[in-house]
Formats: sequence, structure tokens, C-alpha cells
Amino acid sequence: MASKAQVSPEQFLAMGRQALASQPFSVLIGAKLHALSDGMVELQLPVTEKVTQQNGFVHGGVVSYLADNALTFAGGTAMHVPVVTAEFKINYVRPALGERLVARAKAVHVGKAQSVCTCEVFTVESGQEKLCAIAQGTIARLPGSPGTPGP
Repeated sequence: MASKAQVSPEQFLAMGRQALASQPFSVLIGAKLHALSDGMVELQLPVTEKVTQQNGFVHGGVVSYLADNALTFAGGTAMHVPVVTAEFKINYVRPALGERLVARAKAVHVGKAQSVCTCEVFTVESGQEKLCAIAQGTIARLPGSPGTPGP
């Protein structure tokens, strides 16, 4: 990803939206990139039947997807290079019920090869946000990207 200094905030967000649109699963479930800046992101997901489990909650795998993707966007924009998730952990603190999910992630430590990011996932119902999950992950620079030895 290009340095934010080289592009306007609108162009930066558009680049992020293009990256999200290139992920078939993200498109399938309707994820949207709401905000993006260096090391910070907000992803949103409408809650529909196709993302729920048998008890009517958003499936834990979908909550996990949203956190993982938000962590990766936060790490990638902080490092300004192509990245992947090296690892992450998630704590589910309440069932995900509501009209939509909102994941907000930020990079809390940025190095040359990796960044450590945190994410909070909220359910939204009638305008009220409730925390449903907390995640932390390590986001790694892809091998072969600028400044990293190749495979």
C-alpha cells in the first residue's frame, strides 16, 4: 500500500475499499470498509440470516473473520506494505445479536517485519453499541515485499 502522504484520505479509503472488494468472502457476506487511516480501520457488516448460526447469533467464525480482517487492515496501513495475519486471538464476550457488526482495529506496535494490533467488535442495535468480542493479532509483512528478504 502506498504511503498515505502520497494520496488523499479519500484515495486511501478508496484503495482500502478496492482491496476489500477483491476478497470474495468479504463481498459474499457484505462487509464494508467504513473508515481507514494509518494503523486504524473500521469495518462494518450487516447482520443477515446468511451469517447466523442455529441460535440466531452471528456465527463465531464470522465475528472472527471481521476481527481478523480489521487487524490486517490496521497492520497493513501502519506498515505500508502487503501483509498477512501471522496469528491472532479472540475473546467472545457476548453473543453477536443486532442489526450490524462494527469492528474497530488499531496498530499498537509497528516494527519493520510485523505489527501488533488490537480490535474490538461491537453489535449495533437501535443505534446502541455493545461489545461482543476483543481480539489481538500479529500482522506480518509478506515475504518478498519491499525491505523483506524473499522466500
